[in-house]
Amino acid sequence: MQLILFLLSCFGLTQILVYGKIFDKVRPSHHFFHCSMCIGFHVGWFLWLLNGFTELFTFDYSLVTAFVLSCASSGASYVMNMVFGDEGLNIKIWGDKNA
Repeated sequence: MQLILFLLSCFGLTQILVYGKIFDKVRPSHHFFHCSMCIGFHVGWFLWLLNGFTELFTFDYSLVTAFVLSCASSGASYVMNMVFGDEGLNIKIWGDKNA
């Protein structure tokens, strides 16, 4: 359950940082800052650093754990970004050129 809460938190923070209008004026124009996979990785290690300040998830403070959680955050942020959009589920029919 801890991992699910961690990944959902990572996804939420990644979405805010990548797509939030509040950051439009301060977000650099470099493509890195518009990539949910890239930002998701950094959000993962950032939340891993903060995990001692919350009871939602508790992970040990080792570099291996930081790296694994950062990779999981990156992957989860990318997958959830592809599945969920502004209009809900991103459902495309395979082979449909109009979708």
